[in-house]
Amino acid sequence: MSDLTGASTAVGGAPIGGEGPTPDEPATGGKERSASLWADARRQLVRDPVFMLAFVYILVVSSMAALPGLWTSQDPRDCSTDRSRISPSWDHPFGFNTLGCDYYAHAIYGARPSMVIAIMATSAIVLVGGVLGLLAGYYGGWVDTIISRIMDIFFSLPFLLGAIVFLTVIKRQNIWTITLVLFLLAWPTIARIIRGSVISSKDLDYVQAARAVGAGNGRLMFRHILPNAVAPMLVYATIVLGSFVAAEATLTFLGVGLQPPAQSWGIMISDHQVYFLEDPWLLLFPCGLLVGTVLSFILMGDALRDALDPKFR
Repeated sequence: MSDLTGASTAVGGAPIGGEGPTPDEPATGGKERSASLWADARRQLVRDPVFMLAFVYILVVSSMAALPGLWTSQDPRDCSTDRSRISPSWDHPFGFNTLGCDYYAHAIYGARPSMVIAIMATSAIVLVGGVLGLLAGYYGGWVDTIISRIMDIFFSLPFLLGAIVFLTVIKRQNIWTITLVLFLLAWPTIARIIRGSVISSKDLDYVQAARAVGAGNGRLMFRHILPNAVAPMLVYATIVLGSFVAAEATLTFLGVGLQPPAQSWGIMISDHQVYFLEDPWLLLFPCGLLVGTVLSFILMGDALRDALDPKFR
């Protein structure tokens, strides 16, 4: 039955390599087609300079977040007002902030909270939203109705306004509460993506063939139907990582996100916005890192979509 278990589809729900397995195909045909899609996508991404540039940038930022000591030996909390707002130099490429702290060290250590929040929130929406979307699309009926109405409730909440209200009510602005709020407001989107993919693929021939030979609901969902949603879910998850990085910085800038003495790009932007005309580098450096990170995730998501969907080739 390996021809049944290996079948999957690309973005949009179309079966990879054809209409699904047929009795005349070899037992490994489905796996070969699936492997071919991912292999072709990998080759296309490696040859895509935009994707590779964005990927390298994200690797650099991720290494800043995970191992800041590799990028700077300065202590971001070693401050002296005698060095307040000293311009960038060779020894201190980002200069010093208003408190006399090394601004480059602040920028390096500021990558961690943004990346941690984005990764945790994205993992949560993929897990919870993916499971709920799978159940809604597969079972339909009252299960789909209940889950869809819950999704509609969360969809009705404006993202930014809802996040501000929730964080203001919670009155605890830290990595965990921000991650929770972003998860609560974002999971319905990925659930709807998975639900649509499941509905479009659950009645395909290879799924019906697996059901005919006695495959249970669990096997049908996780071995035959769920792989159809991997590609669109991966594309959306990549893009939403950048959205969450931007959301953390926005909430922090508005005063409902992370608070000092925490370090993040949003805090750097918020604390130094008033010095833009006098010392624009205090604002340009964190803004540049933030924009580069968000843009890289978006470009990677677009490239993944093009590589995983044969219609874009």
